Amino acid sequence: MSNIEGKVWKFGDDIDTDAIIPARYLNTSDPKELAKYCMEDADAGFAAKVTAGDIIVAGKNFGCGSSREHAPIAIKAAGVACVIAPTFARIFYRNAFNTGLLILESAEAAAAIEEGHKVHVDPAAGTIKDLTAGQIFQARPVPEFMQRLLDDGGLMEHWRKRLAG
Repeated sequence: MSNIEGKVWKFGDDIDTDAIIPARYLNTSDPKELAKYCMEDADAGFAAKVTAGDIIVAGKNFGCGSSREHAPIAIKAAGVACVIAPTFARIFYRNAFNTGLLILESAEAAAAIEEGHKVHVDPAAGTIKDLTAGQIFQARPVPEFMQRLLDDGGLMEHWRKRLAG
């Protein structure tokens, strides 16, 4: 699993799946189409501002709400490489890995890192470096089998590769 370096976009507590991808756009499951509306109800201009490799840092309970996979798909398709939060809704946590979106839990990093900072993430070691502020935080490292899921692009692609031999 590769290290990530990107600009931070900051969101608060309890960002639910409707804020991530509003229900009015769920008439499609096309990732590129969903990406156009990512975080629209939390930050109307987010999809136009985010660039590939950027990182979301949010408050507790990120991804609460419905069980739909559209939320992590929209985030990943918008170009976000990682989401850091103190806690994630359990169904979002699993859906993120299933769709190939890296997430890390770190209350300290989520509290300290500011929007616009540049952050370096080492998923295998679980380290989060705020390059702007010169701080280092520790998250739980991503287990090797979960790294393989992420490297393969999510659960379905992982199984396709395994079944293909």
